[in-house]
Amino acid sequence: MQFLPKKELLTLEELDRLCSKFVDLGVEKLRITGGEPLVRRDIMRFFQGMSRHLDNGALRELTLTTNGSQLERFADDLYAAGVRRINVSLDTLDDDKFARVTRWGRLPQVLRGIDAAQRAGLRIKINAVALKGFNEDELFTLTEWCASRDMDLTWIEVMPMGDLGGEDRIGQFWSLKDVRAQLAQNYTVRDIPERTGGPARYVKLEETGQKIGFITPLSHNFCESCNRVRLTCTGELYMCLGQEDMADLRAPLREHPNDDAALEDAIRKAISLKPKGHDFDYSRQEVAGQMSRHMSHTGG
Repeated sequence: MQFLPKKELLTLEELDRLCSKFVDLGVEKLRITGGEPLVRRDIMRFFQGMSRHLDNGALRELTLTTNGSQLERFADDLYAAGVRRINVSLDTLDDDKFARVTRWGRLPQVLRGIDAAQRAGLRIKINAVALKGFNEDELFTLTEWCASRDMDLTWIEVMPMGDLGGEDRIGQFWSLKDVRAQLAQNYTVRDIPERTGGPARYVKLEETGQKIGFITPLSHNFCESCNRVRLTCTGELYMCLGQEDMADLRAPLREHPNDDAALEDAIRKAISLKPKGHDFDYSRQEVAGQMSRHMSHTGG
């Protein structure tokens, strides 16, 4: 990875101004993602600033997706800032596989972070990418571990994003249709109507009482129910994770530091261009609809 010059990144003050404008325009939920958002210097200052929108009722939820590595340090501060629910990305409970897939990771550090988050009162959902040949054998292990800790679990199909770099995306693809079918061999799987405005569809396992989510960009297109957009740390707004089109919000933000009219106009124009869907497709044994943009560019 090549890291960006600091001047290209939005400052915490710029992020506050930009997110506040989205809240003014009616956005009721902010999810802070990464990479790992908690490694940014002074990031709690941003969360503390956003809490004012929770206090006045304009923002319904402030949450984040994290790899868990910094939770032991920040869990109490997140709760104090009004965060009540977080997603933790965790694909395996095997130490060696975890170190391999994360390229750095120490699983015990993440597990301590999850402990700290639960002690602080945060509700946790585990996100796992379904990878054939990697965590197929942990389907029931992960399910039971989450159930034992009163955590829900969402599975995500691997998406064709970024330079494959020798990785076999087709070979890695594990359809969540198969995941659900395997779960049904051990549990009573019941569809539930819950929707979050995002890509996940949910079932309930009657025996454990937990929710299992399925994010299926390949096997079942979810675009008709998606109301989400993504803002990068450089001010690029992507209306769809699976399309290259984006809007530059950094320019109007910096060109008009004391007037939000141009920024609001840029946001409204961008939202009007939100596409009907993405074009991901593995069905022809080749990666169709692949994005040249790596997932880390947009945020996980």
